[in-house]
Amino acid sequence: MTAKNRTQHPSCALSHCMALIGGAWTPSILWYLSHGPRRFSELRSDIPLVSAKVLTQRLRELESHGVLSRAVLGTSPPAVEYALTDLGTRFIPVINAIAEVGQDLRDNPSD
Repeated sequence: MTAKNRTQHPSCALSHCMALIGGAWTPSILWYLSHGPRRFSELRSDIPLVSAKVLTQRLRELESHGVLSRAVLGTSPPAVEYALTDLGTRFIPVINAIAEVGQDLRDNPSD
């Protein structure tokens, strides 16, 4: 019996999840927020290759899906702080597992 190349249906739970965390820089954002709330400028420092525009887009997308919360701090000038929600923290074991596999791949490259 031969395996057929199948694409996943759009309503597939895996496809839905991967569409969210598969976005550019999203795993990095989740990784850094897993250590606690971060301000926008801190995330920019954590992920220096991401542009402010793309970071803003990803943060808005994650907020709209309930993965993170956005709080405007009453400082002068006002600052914004992002934190993972309960849903967002559910991604952390997944991100950690991906990081572990990445470490193994880096440490033991194929010949």
